[in-house]
Amino acid sequence: MKRRQFLTTCGAAGLLTLPAFYQVQAQDAEVQWFDVRDWGVEGKGWNDTAKYFDRLPAKAEGVVRPPVWSLSRHSAGMLVRFRTNATTIHIDHEVTSPSLAMPHMPATGVSGLDLYAEDEQGVWKWVSVSKPTAKRMETKLIEGLIPGTRNYTIYLPLYNGTEHLKIGVPAGAEFEPILPRTEKPIVFYGTSITHGACASRPGMPHPAILGRRLNRPVINLGFSGNGRMEPEVAALLAELDPAVFVIDCLPNMPGPEVAERAEPLVRTLREARPDTPMVLVEDRTYPNAPFIQSKQDRHAGSRAAFQKAYQNLQDAGFDKLYYVEGESLLGADRDDTTDGSHPSDLGFFRQADTLEPFLRKALS
Repeated sequence: MKRRQFLTTCGAAGLLTLPAFYQVQAQDAEVQWFDVRDWGVEGKGWNDTAKYFDRLPAKAEGVVRPPVWSLSRHSAGMLVRFRTNATTIHIDHEVTSPSLAMPHMPATGVSGLDLYAEDEQGVWKWVSVSKPTAKRMETKLIEGLIPGTRNYTIYLPLYNGTEHLKIGVPAGAEFEPILPRTEKPIVFYGTSITHGACASRPGMPHPAILGRRLNRPVINLGFSGNGRMEPEVAALLAELDPAVFVIDCLPNMPGPEVAERAEPLVRTLREARPDTPMVLVEDRTYPNAPFIQSKQDRHAGSRAAFQKAYQNLQDAGFDKLYYVEGESLLGADRDDTTDGSHPSDLGFFRQADTLEPFLRKALS
């Protein structure tokens, strides 16, 4: 039987019944293993990818700049959902790069898997995160769970690619895949911050936090150091049909580049999706900007250009545009980054707080 053939039987809640042979075959082993590709991950904008866990379609190679293509092979923003009564959950997970961590970002965020469970009130709560020490890890993600049948979500690595992911439960335990949601997603296009630097876990960047708060699928198209509003990327974005676009590229763009590219990007997206709202986000304020003139100048130049583009678009009759000022993205204490640029978990939480009302309004 081919991998996707078993997707023919599903319940109203998006639960799948696996073929009997698939489970019986696994009964001989101590752990039943389920390949997530058999029911699909959420957070992919395209199905025609070179590798299953890529974020851009195969046709993008050679069209977008090489750094963008390379970064698109990270699995940032992807998640998989399932339902089980197992008290132990195993993972068999392999990433694409042996570089499991970065100096300012732990292996749990760069290469780990982040497990959440839905409580009785329908709220997603954190349960466990894997602690990568090798490219391939076959290990228990959590054990000793209080007995009960629950929905679970696993977020995939932020700054590494995924070769494969299988989820295991003890033989005899119930396991039901949950199909990716079909609601229109929120599409985030941006920089290393959107990409997830420097969250401690894959569930902690603001796109993931907002996905949980708003109960919406999310597509994360953050490209570290390379969110630059390029026309080649704009053309790809225009192929998507989201509930809202979030454009958050200013941390990678000086003023002249913003002046050149911001309006064309919005016009490209609006031509393809005339009714889709857009949230335009300024760059976050460097926490040490009060002491460094060059950083103040950097903010002033990019923000002035972005504000001008926004005003021009409004004057041209563009509606459903929402503008977020960068000064509001992080806290006034400026104690919420890892390195003076990238948010810590606290910074991402605060950024989600700032963006949430804009997104709720755009989605209403």
